[in-house]
Amino acid sequence: MSTDTSKEKAHKQTVLFVATFAAFLTPFLGSAVNLALPSIGRDLNANAISLGWVISSFLLSSAVFLLPFGRIADIVGRKKVFSAGIFLFTISTFLIVFSHSVTSLITLRVAQGMASAMIFGTSLAIITSVFQPGERGKAMGINITAVYLGLSLGPVIGGLLTQYFGWRSIFAFLVPFGIISLILIKTKIKTEWADAAGERFDWPGSLIYGAALSSFMYGFSKLPSTQGWIFLSVGVVLAVVFIIVEEKTSTPVFDVHLILRNRVFAFSGMAALINYSATSATGFFISLYLQYLKGFDARTAGLIMISQPIAMTLLSPLAGKLSDRMNPGIIASIGMGITAAGLVLLCFITSSTPDYLIVMLLVLMGIGFGLFSSPNSNAIMSSVEKRHLGVASGVVGTMRMVGQMMSMGIAMMLISLFLGQKSITPETYPGLVSAMHTGFIIFSVLSVLGIFASMARNKKLGNKTGK
Repeated sequence: MSTDTSKEKAHKQTVLFVATFAAFLTPFLGSAVNLALPSIGRDLNANAISLGWVISSFLLSSAVFLLPFGRIADIVGRKKVFSAGIFLFTISTFLIVFSHSVTSLITLRVAQGMASAMIFGTSLAIITSVFQPGERGKAMGINITAVYLGLSLGPVIGGLLTQYFGWRSIFAFLVPFGIISLILIKTKIKTEWADAAGERFDWPGSLIYGAALSSFMYGFSKLPSTQGWIFLSVGVVLAVVFIIVEEKTSTPVFDVHLILRNRVFAFSGMAALINYSATSATGFFISLYLQYLKGFDARTAGLIMISQPIAMTLLSPLAGKLSDRMNPGIIASIGMGITAAGLVLLCFITSSTPDYLIVMLLVLMGIGFGLFSSPNSNAIMSSVEKRHLGVASGVVGTMRMVGQMMSMGIAMMLISLFLGQKSITPETYPGLVSAMHTGFIIFSVLSVLGIFASMARNKKLGNKTGK
């Protein structure tokens, strides 16, 4: 093996390791915070709606900033934006340790969401820049495995930390990992990627995009109130304005032709949006179900919830590798179908459902999601030109965050309908059960629709995609 080839291989491995290490951080935090919600509620005297915003504020912030930061990364350099994201994530995580009100906690979660956008708006683009189409799926599978590993360890480590040291210890635990990530980036990655260097950044489009998404998602979370419908309508109008503005801009923050003329990109993005909308709030509901209705402590609930991300972790590398050899759309569609089956079965759980059945259903959903995610991401990233990689990476992240936000919006709307502003107590348990069951029914319908979106792209998607 020549020296140049050895150096190239070592460089690829280093990039993958750093991106994968960073990919672990925010999913770990998300799953750990889900489990710590009852403890946060007691400590900060927060009701169910406020607890929902502890999750949703992070998701909304991430969704708003993912696309603009993906575009900025294409222009100024993906490594620069990636590093800045890790730095902001570390600082905001450290400050949350000292948060003593639900308002300050939600504010800092917004900063964490912005940092997450900088990380996830660049990580897939960096991997795609380094790895060729024939090896890209495997690399993405490894990267997404780290995401699922974070989801797996979050409930376990988060449950233990919450049980013995309080919920603040979850955030303190992550600070050293952020510092290690910064050191790795500084010392191990010397290359910069800026395939759209010199192009102008679209500030008007970015502002309209942020306002449209914020208004839409805030309105969605406030449904069915009049205020909710007003904000939702404003968001839709601004989205139309955004599309018109972007079509007339020479260097748009988002090239709308990627949606209009690229079938694979459009339907893969839609499939991701629907998949995350149908699955993300299940962790929120299951966490409340296990700790309130089942009476488990945080540690035990975490050990039960770990079953789903473990299945994802084991399957993602295999699914990613298969997507290099087979049609990724077909693999993703199979995964979506399995996820739909798991959601349908979750509609029938009660407080007397045996624990082993809950674990089996979570594993089934984990298998479905593990088969869907990396092949779908591979299909998206391989369908665009290099100068659009940051935007495509941002779209992958945006679909995830908007889907998660919509999923949480549905959950919060149902909790508002069935519980109102009341705290979760034995008197309100029937309302919690009704909200949970209604949520799983809605998510089941969405996941079935997602199967059709996933399959619709397959007419144009060959065994190997890439440009």
